[in-house]
Amino acid sequence: MSDIIDFLRTRRSVKPRDMSSPGPSPAEIETILTIGARVPDHGKVVPWRFIVFEGDGRVRAGDVIARVYARKNPSAPQDEIEMEKKQLMEAPLVIGVVSSIKQHPKAPSWEQVLSAGASAMSIVNAATALGYGANWLTGWFAYDRDILDGLGLKPDERFAGFIHIGTPTKPNKDRPRPALSDIVTRF
Repeated sequence: MSDIIDFLRTRRSVKPRDMSSPGPSPAEIETILTIGARVPDHGKVVPWRFIVFEGDGRVRAGDVIARVYARKNPSAPQDEIEMEKKQLMEAPLVIGVVSSIKQHPKAPSWEQVLSAGASAMSIVNAATALGYGANWLTGWFAYDRDILDGLGLKPDERFAGFIHIGTPTKPNKDRPRPALSDIVTRF
């Protein structure tokens, strides 16, 4: 069995709370993003882009999330608002994958959304192949228009997800996977 097949067969997501520094180096981040950009893209419309949250950028993004949360939940206790502020703080690196649909006669919007998802998964795989833990998450704030605006998304853009990347702090357990007999039919 090839190393790539073995890697794909055993890849697991790592919870951000189970990650710490160091995160990827600048050269590794460039590699991860380059791999994230090598996905199927019918029509070559590039229907995704990336936002890198690291260092103080994670803090500023957390401020946006907490501010919107507090405004929309006026009775929320301060400790709850502080928790929201830390949404992107557990892993040393978070890459936001932005789905950016382009009008194109041969590239339906659904295919473009799927391309953004393929990009997110490629980022997860690249980070994992480099020895880091990675996890593709969304959360309520990935769908809140005020947060999207606050993080610089255009009106027609959405987050496909946030890829949290860092050094695993403990061994990761696998989760149950579906039996192929439960999910495969033959036509």
